Amino acid sequence: MSPTDLKTAPAPSSDLASAGAILTVDLDAVAANYRQLQSYAPGAEVAGVVKANAYGLGLAPVVRTLADAGCKTFFVADATEGVALRAALPEATIYVTNGLAANAAGAYRGHGLRPCLASLGEIKDWRREAKAAGRRLPAALHFDTGMSRLGLIGEEAALVLADRSRLDGIEVSLVMSHLACSDEAGHPLNARQLARFKTIRAAFPGTPASFANSSGILLGPEYHFDLVRPGYGLYGGTPFEGKPNPFRPTVKAEARVLQVRDVAEGETAGYGATWEAKGVRRLAVLSVGYADGYFRRLSSSAGGGRVWLGGQYAPVAGRVSMDLLIVDATGIPEGKVRRGDLAELIGPHVSLDEVANRAGTIGYEVLTSLGERYKRLYTGKTAAAAES
Repeated sequence: MSPTDLKTAPAPSSDLASAGAILTVDLDAVAANYRQLQSYAPGAEVAGVVKANAYGLGLAPVVRTLADAGCKTFFVADATEGVALRAALPEATIYVTNGLAANAAGAYRGHGLRPCLASLGEIKDWRREAKAAGRRLPAALHFDTGMSRLGLIGEEAALVLADRSRLDGIEVSLVMSHLACSDEAGHPLNARQLARFKTIRAAFPGTPASFANSSGILLGPEYHFDLVRPGYGLYGGTPFEGKPNPFRPTVKAEARVLQVRDVAEGETAGYGATWEAKGVRRLAVLSVGYADGYFRRLSSSAGGGRVWLGGQYAPVAGRVSMDLLIVDATGIPEGKVRRGDLAELIGPHVSLDEVANRAGTIGYEVLTSLGERYKRLYTGKTAAAAES
């Protein structure tokens, strides 16, 4: 079923009322971000990186939305994610960036997954699987051009480049590498990696090449090659720190108010008594905690998070605990905050980047840490309500 065949249907009110936290995903924004990325790389195919449950947003709704927008090629981290994606999109081209897991070649072939081969051992195993299948099997060749993570490097890379018989039985459908510093446009490693990758790509004439992630796309056309692999930009993430974000935000996270109480001067809040009331204060207790991905670093004694509640900001009071969060709602007018109301954790008033900065991390980690207890709702013309 195409996403355009699906109708947005709100979850039953009883489900929403009992949800301690709600994550609303704007699938139209995901589609718009995909089209924006296409406009930045008009000469390249734009794939979708959907690892980690589509960066926490939900794999099946996101990949169907991207497919409806024209995306045909997807990248996941491991075979388990690939199998789930295959179930959602039977016709998709699926690459596994973590390479070929040991003793798992048969499973990759059975589900039509293309490993990003990153070592001679992986190449040998995939050749063996191709021989057993009696046909050539497609795969990407992943070269390390300066990240020292995954990828053929040094002597292994030289052996593959010099002796193509090592690839017998393998249909090299993509040659790829990964940028280490693309979010820093002026970093000298970007140019060094580009030069190295151009040399590698020249050794595979006629084979599609892929180099750029979201921020790499914005480094310019020479980084685009044949296929670009955006992830974070699809989900509204900022490509470069300190510059305007060209992408639409995709998520709104909210937590339920469980209790509102007044505390006297000198009273403390939360584990460790790290927060003390300076005068009479009004506190609101929210149904969210670090088990839901609201980081402990956002405690008032550390990074100091804040939420939007009752029409204004309310700072975190005390430590973030596993399931609960206390915020100082003192300045909010009487009656504006009640049990059952929702506080915005991420959204139009508290951006993803703000939460990440206050937590001393990056937006990638914030998105991928959003826990299973959030009730996930999907909005937009391509959306269908989904149970989390």
